[in-house]
Amino acid sequence: MNRWLLLSSVSIATLGAGLFLTQAPGGAVRLAVTPVVALHTIQAAVSPPRVDSLKITILSTMLAEQDGIGEWGFAALVEADGNRILYDTGARPRTVLENARDLKIDLSGVRDVILSHNHADHTGGLVTLRRELSQKDPAALSRAHVAPGIFYSRPDGHGGEANTTIATRREYEALGGTIVEHAKAVEMFPGVWLTGPVPRVYPERNWSVTGQVAAPGGLVEDTIPEDQALVFDTSRGLVMLSGCGHAGIVNILDYARHIVRPAPVYAAIRGFHLFAADDAKLDWTAGKLHEMGIQNLLGAHCTGLHTVYYLKEKLGLPRQACLVGAVGAVFTLEKGIAPGRLAR
Repeated sequence: MNRWLLLSSVSIATLGAGLFLTQAPGGAVRLAVTPVVALHTIQAAVSPPRVDSLKITILSTMLAEQDGIGEWGFAALVEADGNRILYDTGARPRTVLENARDLKIDLSGVRDVILSHNHADHTGGLVTLRRELSQKDPAALSRAHVAPGIFYSRPDGHGGEANTTIATRREYEALGGTIVEHAKAVEMFPGVWLTGPVPRVYPERNWSVTGQVAAPGGLVEDTIPEDQALVFDTSRGLVMLSGCGHAGIVNILDYARHIVRPAPVYAAIRGFHLFAADDAKLDWTAGKLHEMGIQNLLGAHCTGLHTVYYLKEKLGLPRQACLVGAVGAVFTLEKGIAPGRLAR
């Protein structure tokens, strides 16, 4: 069997299984029998997997319509190529449970839940959801994905503990739940990335400046070091889902383009903690988002109403591509944002 490889000025045509017609630099034509690897197999080996079908449904945020409960909290159901993930669990114990039922969404088949960070408005529903859904399916929400720092002590200044997630962990594990900690980015499913802790390259400082955390090196300013987001690699570009975006929307998207690929941003969804940002900061943010080619923005929770409309104008996005999110709002790759009647 002939086995050789010409690395320059060689043209190859596939004739059949194992048959190749080649032309060498000198012009001679050779017929060689060689093991064949299908072209689609080669392409799959060098091209990263992409998400073909993506649907994100909001289950907790401040704005709600006739069907749904609004609250200062956040949660969303992710459905990506048949894989389902609950991202955050809302603030009150039963909000996500009731909103899902109103929307006729069965969460009992969801195994993985992501906690974006330690704040109670993102973790408050975890124990109730695990307790009730596991009665139907023991594997329901049985794995909680977190980043280092989420269980660090946060003193409340009065001798107590401000981090409610510490107690939530004990209750969750008592119900059979498992905590999975990610110190770096991980591909949870093909084309679905969890960032883990996000490097703070730009000084966005999207957190309270008064909190403190008992880090391994001692008591320091609480920058919410565990803040993490989901990133979806699609043929249209990257889609990012964040809880509060305490790491900063620009930092998150910049990191996403580093760990996944430097593609345009097709959509950024939900909380970006910009409700208190002044116009100068919003101008800077809009400039960075424009550089990244953002096409859709669905802002809710701590994003701020003024922020959403201000960014829409600065980015020149059409009305249907930059909206305030509500309970039941949906984003899909095929149709973009379906915000509901009130937010439209």
